Amino acid sequence: MLSELEFHNNFLKIILALILFFSLTSSSFGFDLENKVSKFKLKNGITVLMLERHISPTVSLYIRHRVGAVDETAGESGAAHFLEHMMFKGTKSIGTRNYPAEKKVLEAIEKTGNALDKEKQKGTNADEQIIQKLTAQLKKLQNQHKKYFIPNEIDRLYTENGGLDMNASTGHDVTTYKVSLPSNKIELWARIESDRLMNPVFREFYTERDVIMEERRQRVESDPEGKLYEQFLLTAYKVHPYRKPVLGWTEDMKNLTPDSVNKIFQKYKAPQSIVIAVVGDINPQKTLRLIEKYFWRIPVSVEQKMEIPAEPKQTEERRVTVTFDASPMMIVGYHKPTAPAYDDYVLDVLETILTKGRTSRLYNLLVTEMGIAESVSASNGTPGTKYPNLFTILAAPRNPHTNAQLEEVILQEIEKLKTQPIADAELAKAKNQIKMAYIQGLDSNSEIASTISYYEVLLGDYKYFANYLNVIDKVTAADIQKAAKLYFYKENRTIAQLIKKKE
Repeated sequence: MLSELEFHNNFLKIILALILFFSLTSSSFGFDLENKVSKFKLKNGITVLMLERHISPTVSLYIRHRVGAVDETAGESGAAHFLEHMMFKGTKSIGTRNYPAEKKVLEAIEKTGNALDKEKQKGTNADEQIIQKLTAQLKKLQNQHKKYFIPNEIDRLYTENGGLDMNASTGHDVTTYKVSLPSNKIELWARIESDRLMNPVFREFYTERDVIMEERRQRVESDPEGKLYEQFLLTAYKVHPYRKPVLGWTEDMKNLTPDSVNKIFQKYKAPQSIVIAVVGDINPQKTLRLIEKYFWRIPVSVEQKMEIPAEPKQTEERRVTVTFDASPMMIVGYHKPTAPAYDDYVLDVLETILTKGRTSRLYNLLVTEMGIAESVSASNGTPGTKYPNLFTILAAPRNPHTNAQLEEVILQEIEKLKTQPIADAELAKAKNQIKMAYIQGLDSNSEIASTISYYEVLLGDYKYFANYLNVIDKVTAADIQKAAKLYFYKENRTIAQLIKKKE
């Protein structure tokens, strides 16, 4: 139960949000964000976005890399995600007691680990005695390395200096590092992050490889939704690397080498692939000088162009069934263009109409009225934003109902979109929900830093966000009807279902 103070604070937040909301006009949707964000380009090509917000003596800092799972070399899936893990292992000066001595041990570990991997890769022809010898040797070297390594040193430095919300993530398109700090600690952040990009040390490589293998077991092999989602993407995409799991395929992951990770790192540290966002209690000129002082030293590199194959047009419905000891669920997906195509905005509105809130179309029908679903959610933009993607609907039937019953009703509702225009009140309600979510996103330094850096790194222009509501406001019922006809047809559809394993 909320305390009186918590209730009062929440009530004030709601009132402030409503005041902002009802004061919006079509010309003020961006809160002048486009003019308030300062954008700079360092001499080496790094993009820097900054926004002053003196609401508290804190600052949110984001570094995004225009590199993700789509940029991996064939046979090395999972390398981008693995690199994210390795970037927390420290540098030549962070996380070590004696780097010159440590380096010799690390070189021996890599040599032994590579030899062990090569022997294991021989399969039935592998020599078990050699494997046992190399395994023992590797373990001995790893124990020797412990006397030089200071674990979690980056985390400690941030935490002891008031750092909050420190995290990292890897997606198909982008890799992100974020932290919020007192505003007088920006130089500490710049020192740590520039050092990570110039002098990373991939410590505990083979033990961390075991960690990501376990992560896959937990998030995919043992998780029904993760298993279904992986098979859904593999079926929906036949050529494009969006079909690959971010964590990687098991066979690739267990054979990742330091060379594999370093290969993706070379793309990662290229200045032209980096966007930095700083939002909070800052002096932009002073902050820019600090960033230039530390990040200009990252050398300019020749951009490594990678040919990403376009996904061929889907010409027939695709289906896949996953059997698992879990309650049933299903995913329906349709290919569509990505942002900033106008239809992407249209489908954002439709996503809200279908499943945002208890009175949304599909939730109200499937969960509330008919009672045949436990849950239903639509998502516009699966699994990424850089390339043409999917509009998806994930639903789980309520026992004793089935996936087939859900599918029938969902597809009927999709067909209605083509023939029955959205009512004015329903369209207005969806737009209002989107506007409120937008306002709430502007309440946080971290959310603003996240949003502007995301669109800058993927679309090359943070102003997409500043103008977002102006475009949303233009969406009509006819636009939604047209988009439904253009994309939501059988031959463009993929359906994945998970059914409970029979005992």
